[in-house]
Amino acid sequence: MQSSLSRRRVLQSTAAFAATTLGAPLLRASRVLGANERLNIGVIGVGGRGAGDLAGVASQNIVALCDIDEQRLGAAAAKHTSAKKYTDYRQLLEQTDLDAVVIATPDHHHAPATVRALRRGLHVYCEKPLTHTVEEARLIAALAAEKKVATQMGTQNHEHPGYLRLVELLQSGAIGPVREAHIITDRPGRWWSQGMNKPSGSPAVPAGLHWDLWLGPAESRDYHPDYVPFKWRGWWDFGCGAIGDMAIHLMDPSFWALNLSGPVTVTSKGPEPHLLSAPKWMETHFEFGQRADLVPVRVVWYEGEAKPRPEVAAELPMNGSLFIGDKGRIAIAHDGFPKLLPEDQFVDFKPPAPHLPESPGHHQQWIEACLTGSRTGSPFSYAAPFTEIVLLGNVAYRAGGPIEYDPATGKVTGAAAASQYLSKAYRKGWEL
Repeated sequence: MQSSLSRRRVLQSTAAFAATTLGAPLLRASRVLGANERLNIGVIGVGGRGAGDLAGVASQNIVALCDIDEQRLGAAAAKHTSAKKYTDYRQLLEQTDLDAVVIATPDHHHAPATVRALRRGLHVYCEKPLTHTVEEARLIAALAAEKKVATQMGTQNHEHPGYLRLVELLQSGAIGPVREAHIITDRPGRWWSQGMNKPSGSPAVPAGLHWDLWLGPAESRDYHPDYVPFKWRGWWDFGCGAIGDMAIHLMDPSFWALNLSGPVTVTSKGPEPHLLSAPKWMETHFEFGQRADLVPVRVVWYEGEAKPRPEVAAELPMNGSLFIGDKGRIAIAHDGFPKLLPEDQFVDFKPPAPHLPESPGHHQQWIEACLTGSRTGSPFSYAAPFTEIVLLGNVAYRAGGPIEYDPATGKVTGAAAASQYLSKAYRKGWEL
């Protein structure tokens, strides 16, 4: 099911963006490597999540490192002494001996870095969400299909054993046709703030922080610690809010097992939309119609202070999902295993035999794909259409009304303001 969905959606994306991508020059094809050779990898963003990604690919030749924070860059370079150091990833991507890159930047840099890497024919591992906008997701899907390189979005839980077993249960019909899925996170609040006004004052830029490079494609403004580090996630110019963070993890098995494809109606509610910042809370409804033999389904996302109805709240784990079918329910927490409900009904239930392949680890899986052409769990052919759907929650919220979206065309109807939120402008020198 997953592979057929991916092929269909890639064809759609490729057709939509053929004019802008098929003529792009392939500046350098990736080397042909044997399974026992090591990749030459550049890592873009080496602090925070990037430090974990760097550790995940450290078995390979780390030949280039980039970070706008010289302190973080220096700490990474001390462990990889032969790697060239950069503060501008555009320069890193010109290094001629690269086979692959890992991208672990704030959201607004994901597409500028990924598009440049794909056009060079490099294998790419990019953190989630894959892109900052819907239009970027469609462009990257088309480019990845054209270049035929190994790709992976950094959703490390995609092949967690609990999620694999969940997908098998849902696909086998353990709870019958699924008509509702509810997904919740307690973010924002715990990790960063949202619903904020422009910060006041003009603090000095910390020594060693290349602020203009951190801004990259975003409109120029003064440095402020309310943006960096990590607090960027709540600002529209830099991040995608809580839905762009946790929904890429938590909605993943829904997208996979329920084949969330085709036209979708999206409605988001929350506080009055803010010009600069994502909301303190948001509830989003994604309504999908009949998909092959799958019944129409409503997928509901809750973030921050948003509350499900009482009977859902009673069974929905925080930072988890609840699937409601005609014959029962399944609850699962992030990093957990599925629980069939009501428990007494499933005492004698025999789960389907596991058939989805176990993963050697998200990073290792990508490395093996780069070397041998094997599969990855979250290739851009899957990750881009998934990201595209998730980001529609923000589009509907910012537009202030329900929207209808057709992935076959990339067109949105409904709220008059919605189309402007499918794409964005880029500062000179950072265009796609």
